[in-house]
Amino acid sequence: MQNVVLITGGSRGIGAATARLLGQRNYTVIINYKQNHQAAQSVANSIITSGGKAYVVQTDITDEQAVVTMFDKIKADIGMVTHLVNNAGVLSTQTRVEHMSAERINKMLTHNVTPYFICAREAIKHMRLSANPSQCAIVNVSSAASYLGGANEYVDYAAAKGAIDSFTKGLSLELAAEQIRVNGVRPGCIYTDIHADGGEPQRVDRLASALPLKRGGTAEEVANAIAWLLSNEASFTTGGFIDLAGGK
Repeated sequence: MQNVVLITGGSRGIGAATARLLGQRNYTVIINYKQNHQAAQSVANSIITSGGKAYVVQTDITDEQAVVTMFDKIKADIGMVTHLVNNAGVLSTQTRVEHMSAERINKMLTHNVTPYFICAREAIKHMRLSANPSQCAIVNVSSAASYLGGANEYVDYAAAKGAIDSFTKGLSLELAAEQIRVNGVRPGCIYTDIHADGGEPQRVDRLASALPLKRGGTAEEVANAIAWLLSNEASFTTGGFIDLAGGK
């Protein structure tokens, strides 16, 4: 069976690191991006240069019909999606709940929760039609914020990731009888560009000394966990989470 993995938000950070790693492990990698074609193509080129297979696909995954079209195109051009990494998300500027508008809160849900549901829904259709559904798997990228709360910074983002934790568990139980596995990773202070989106590019440096491991993590460390959960080495793991938060 050809392993075809779709990674949403695959042009940077954890998504890009995961794409590169899976490209080395003989997956056909599909890198979804919203705007930055150059960054997505750069990730794909690095995989191709190393002898792997990679494609880029531009889709705004908050648009339900666009997601359906994306999966149809992948099926026609490449084949069935056998693995999904739900990774794309957004972060708003740090603030307290008392200053949050409904518009901001709804944006967090629209961008961080709904696309995970829709992409998983379409991926499941592919997995059921694949040569071996029992070899298929989904990994949802949540966050340590889901259990730490994100106080004084982004409780809305933390709440959205809490929803992803519930979604991961529920979907895993729905699909368990079909042997399609669903798991999650919960990164904590990881060196990625998303902290700049929140208004503090050096956030990890500020918080690293307070972590039990006394350092921030890397996107590659998260990618390693995602790759394991996707692989047959994790064949008896579903509905589980790997926390990558330096001991938090």
